[in-house]
Amino acid sequence: MSFNPGYLIRFFNIYFLLSLIPTYAGETETLTFPSKDGITITADLYSPNPDISPFIILFHQAGWSRGEYLEIAPKLNAMGFNCMAIDQRSGNEVNGIKNQTKIEADKLNKPTEYMDAMPDLEAAIEYVSNKYSESKLIIWGSSYSSSFALKITGDNPELVDGVLSFSPAEYSKYFGTSPTFIKDSAKNINCPVFITSSKSEAESWKEIFDAIPSKSKHSFIPETEGNHGSRALWEQFPENENYWKAVSTFLNKYHIY
Repeated sequence: MSFNPGYLIRFFNIYFLLSLIPTYAGETETLTFPSKDGITITADLYSPNPDISPFIILFHQAGWSRGEYLEIAPKLNAMGFNCMAIDQRSGNEVNGIKNQTKIEADKLNKPTEYMDAMPDLEAAIEYVSNKYSESKLIIWGSSYSSSFALKITGDNPELVDGVLSFSPAEYSKYFGTSPTFIKDSAKNINCPVFITSSKSEAESWKEIFDAIPSKSKHSFIPETEGNHGSRALWEQFPENENYWKAVSTFLNKYHIY
């Protein structure tokens, strides 16, 4: 295998861009749009880059909110991506950010279990696809939503250009579905896909990963214990740099530095 100096240059550019995070600190807008059943979804839009830049939709983990991405989204902005972090109706609060979609669902007496949040993910994809129609679209899930991200991608391969999944699993006990619910959809994923988790969770998604036929599938398992979901990228955790290296290398496929 020959050495490609261009790749090394791009790799170092990633870290240079990450150093520019403060430039994007104030570029956040909170917005709302309807879910498929009429519930109002709240989201934070991080879009300091041109509208044609690749776009990442960020879905949070169980019990949390869009606040999961307060630290992550600006780093993705610095790498050249626009982002939107949404509140799914199945969640609560994290980093001082309350889940407004959950509050709205409760007001309307709508169920808020994991499966009930699927329309929220689909509505977010539709919203971004319409508003940023010239952008490559990447979806990113954490915990239960990472499984949904894989399922949506497999069931609707024309919708997205790439997917990142942090700590996916079948979660059939919580979803009330068959034990191959996610795997069956993963068999149809042909776009670039990245899966990671804590070290102990790797077996939970191995069969899902193996079922994906995409020639551009990548995974990362930390040498140390690591963390569950997207919080693995938070600076408070010592392994975050290794996760970021793996994510940055993958995302480089979508942007020329």
